[in-house]
Amino acid sequence: MLFRIKFFCISNSIYMDYNATTPLDPEVIQAVTEAMHEAWGNPSSSYTPGKKAKELINWSRDNIAQLVGGRSEDIIFTSGGTEANNIVFYTAIKHFWDSHHKAGMNSAAGGHDGNSRVFPHIITSNVEHDSVSLTADNLVKEGKAQATFLPVSKVTGCIEVDDVIAAVRPTTCLISVMLANNETGILMPVAEISQQVKTLNQNRDSELPRILLHTDAAQAIGKVRVDVHDLGVDYLTIVGHKFYGPRIGALYVKRPGTSSPLHPMFFGGGQERNFRPGKMTGTNNFTEYSSHMREVKDYLEEKLLATFGKEKLNFNSHFKGSDRLPNTCNVSILGPNLKGQKVLLNCQRLLASVGAACHSDQGDRPSRILLTCGIPHAVAINALRISVGRTTSKADVDIVVEDLKQAVNELEGFTAQAGQ
Repeated sequence: MLFRIKFFCISNSIYMDYNATTPLDPEVIQAVTEAMHEAWGNPSSSYTPGKKAKELINWSRDNIAQLVGGRSEDIIFTSGGTEANNIVFYTAIKHFWDSHHKAGMNSAAGGHDGNSRVFPHIITSNVEHDSVSLTADNLVKEGKAQATFLPVSKVTGCIEVDDVIAAVRPTTCLISVMLANNETGILMPVAEISQQVKTLNQNRDSELPRILLHTDAAQAIGKVRVDVHDLGVDYLTIVGHKFYGPRIGALYVKRPGTSSPLHPMFFGGGQERNFRPGKMTGTNNFTEYSSHMREVKDYLEEKLLATFGKEKLNFNSHFKGSDRLPNTCNVSILGPNLKGQKVLLNCQRLLASVGAACHSDQGDRPSRILLTCGIPHAVAINALRISVGRTTSKADVDIVVEDLKQAVNELEGFTAQAGQ
C-alpha cells in the first residue's frame, strides 16, 4: 500500500478542518494573556486579582449571551460542550422524578427503584455528537431512562419534525436535537420542533413533567445566526474552540431554576451560582465572515467539479431541500483505492479530516453519520470533510484542489501498476 509520510513545516500547510477546531483569534490571545497577568485570582474572593477575574467573567458572560440572543444570567460556563450536554441530561432525569414526587406519585406508580415500568423518556437523533448519543445510551444501559434515537431522512439529511412528535410519550422529559451536523453541515429544524413541543406542553396533563428542549449548537455558532428566542429552546450548548475561542464551554439555560430547571452535577464552591461549582478559567463581523465562508466553500465545490468531473465526485453534504452550514463540504472522490484517509495521507499541504475528530481512531471504517444519512458504504469510506474558515482564501482552495489531484493521481497510478 502506498502511504507517503508527510515531512512539512506547518506554515506550508493549508488548514481546512475548522469544524474540528479553530485557532485562537488574536484578540482572544491578548485577552487571555492579560487575564493571566492581571486577573489570576479566585473570582469569589475580595482582593484585587479576584475582583478583576470576576469582572472579566461577567464581561465574558455578557458577550456570550449577546452571541445567542439570551440574557447574561442565562449563561453557565462549563469545561466544554461535553459537560454542558451531560448537565442537560442529568437535569432532565432529575426533573422528571421531582415532578412525579410533587404530583404525589409513589414508586409503584412511577418510581425509580429498578422494578418500575415507568422511566423518564428521552428523544434524540441518530446523528448526534457522542456527548449526546453516548450519554443517552449510558442512561438506558444503567436502567435510568428510556431513549428513542430517531433516524434522519435519507432524502433531506434532517430529522423529521413529525417523527419527533410521533415519538413523544407521557413520560418524555427531554428532546435533544443538534442545531447543525458536524459532518454534513445540515441544519436541523429545531425551531419547528420547538413550536410543536410548546403546543404539546400546553395540552399536557398537569401531573406530567414538561418536555424540555435542548440543542447542541457547537457547530452553528459563528457560522449561522443563532438566537435562542427564535429557536425556542430551554437549553443550548456553546463550545468556544469551535469559533476561535479557548477550549471552554457554556450552557444557555432559559431562566435557570425558574423557567427551565437546572441541577448541579458537582458540589463544592459557589461559582456559577452553585450550578457549576469550581474554579473558572462574540463574534464580530458575523455577516461578513459567514458570507466569505460560503463564497469560498462554493468556489471549492466548483473547483472540485472542474478538476475531477461530476462522475468522479459525490457531495455527501448535498441533501434536497435542506440548508447547511456555509463552510462545510463533505465530498467523496470515487474510486476503489481512494479511501479518505489514504487521500489525506498522500496530500502534501491539505490538513482536513474524514469526519468527526472524536472518531479519528476508527481507521478505515466509514463515518456512521454518513451511513445513517443513506450514503453507500463504498462512497462513505472515501469521504473527506473539508471545512473552511474566516481566513481561508480562494488561492488556498486552488492549492488544495491541486494537492488532492496529485494525491489521487498517485493512488490511481499505484493501483494501475499493481494490476499489471
